[in-house]
Amino acid sequence: MRILLRLLQHARQAPSGRYGGLFRFPEVITTVTLCTFSFRMASSEERTYPTTLEGFGYGFNDEGRLRQIDKETGKLTDRVFDYQVYTSLSENQAHYEALGEVITEYVYQRLVEKEGLKKLYVPADVPPEEASFVFSTKEKLDRPKKLLVLIHGSGVVRAGQWARSLIINDGLDSGTQIPYVNKARELGYEVILLNTNDNYRTIKGTRRPIQGSRNPTEHAVTVLKKYIMACNPESVAIVAHSYGGVVTVELAERFPEFFQSKVFAVGFTDSVHASSLVPEMLKKIGRNWVTAKDPLDTPLTITKNDIPRHSAGHLKHEMTSYSCMSALFEFLEDRYKEFQARGASEPQKKKSKGDEL
Repeated sequence: MRILLRLLQHARQAPSGRYGGLFRFPEVITTVTLCTFSFRMASSEERTYPTTLEGFGYGFNDEGRLRQIDKETGKLTDRVFDYQVYTSLSENQAHYEALGEVITEYVYQRLVEKEGLKKLYVPADVPPEEASFVFSTKEKLDRPKKLLVLIHGSGVVRAGQWARSLIINDGLDSGTQIPYVNKARELGYEVILLNTNDNYRTIKGTRRPIQGSRNPTEHAVTVLKKYIMACNPESVAIVAHSYGGVVTVELAERFPEFFQSKVFAVGFTDSVHASSLVPEMLKKIGRNWVTAKDPLDTPLTITKNDIPRHSAGHLKHEMTSYSCMSALFEFLEDRYKEFQARGASEPQKKKSKGDEL
């Protein structure tokens, strides 16, 4: 019996998958029946966790790096995040994920209070507590000259994040989308940050899917219709990381006319889309910076019918968005110049055609 219990405990601690740098576990409460005896495993989720960074004993220093707070002085130290808090692997993972949830709220708050972004609800016609939301540089966009849309990957990441694990173990610069927002603003873009993994709310004790945001693609479609297309932008660029590339390909398939007329560039960062599903238009305006040992922006071989692939200058998937940022923005600006030149020539062509008639 002891052997069976040890095997059960080991099974409970084994990860069932890995998403965005975090492990997910099977059900934390397991009932085992051996002969006529029933044993109920204790749940690590019964432990109560703090709701603030300070409660966890952490804070971000001036360089945006997570550091431990000295218990006696209350000041930040140079000590980095410590994963080994408990003797149990499952409890350490639960503690890590609880800290991650607090990190998400910290990033949300920072986007509003320090970066000056506005929260827009998805959908907009339900109570805020039942809705998802995105962030925008303006509360009401009105025909922006250049609009940049940022789409993160799958898993636990939310609006404003590329990788939660990077935020915790490296810093805000590499793990969040804040550097992209700031660079885009310097170049004259308005920016919208999607929140494609925010799909459920617990209402009166019941977990329910969010209307218009039940999955990543539905969320993106809702935002595209409600906030992006509705503001009638002159031009649009998209940056999509990992599974965000899949979402972008699906948007291009559903809204081909909008992409052809408005979207001048798409920067993918280690996208996991299927090459067979890529519309022809994306091959012309897209570039995918992938993990590679080659120097940044080195052209790489591509599979047939896929988007051009270039080196992100890094071997870690989560780091690709940050490591390729300079090359990606240079690509966006080059594509925008081509878009402007093409637009400036169209009226002349129409006029000439009319003169001939």
